[in-house]
Amino acid sequence: MTEKVTNEEMEERTREILEGFSERDGALIPLLQRVQARLGYISPEAVSAISEVLELSESDIYGVATFYAEFRLAKPGCHQIKVCMGTSCYLRGARELLEHVSRRLGLRPGRTRGDGKFSLETVACLGCCSRSPVMSVDGATYGDLSPDRADEILASLESEVSETP
Repeated sequence: MTEKVTNEEMEERTREILEGFSERDGALIPLLQRVQARLGYISPEAVSAISEVLELSESDIYGVATFYAEFRLAKPGCHQIKVCMGTSCYLRGARELLEHVSRRLGLRPGRTRGDGKFSLETVACLGCCSRSPVMSVDGATYGDLSPDRADEILASLESEVSETP
């Protein structure tokens, strides 16, 4: 399960990541990438700390972070599920697959489930067009998916998560 972290601990972790960073020009995106790589997402505390370090407004930072799809402003779930919505996948049933997975998990795309176990998002392309439709789970790619096959994958994740204390 995900670790509970106080706002103060999150700000301290962010400050550790930012230590020694002296470049200001062109530093925002590399700093956002560094924070997300270390913390899993960009928290409000991280935005505040980056704002101080780079002397930028928090609004400017949020503007950049929300412009690029690579950045997450919400803590991801234990299991991150991405459904490819590229042309090939879409034409071969990705929309139906996404709707099925969304119903199965009780989770809309772009969200993390309330219990913190799953995140669901769509991506423009996973680069596996010959295996459409495709879904990525925690970085592992599954292709030629049907709703039944997706159910098998999700069932194994759900049993794994329920076994974790």
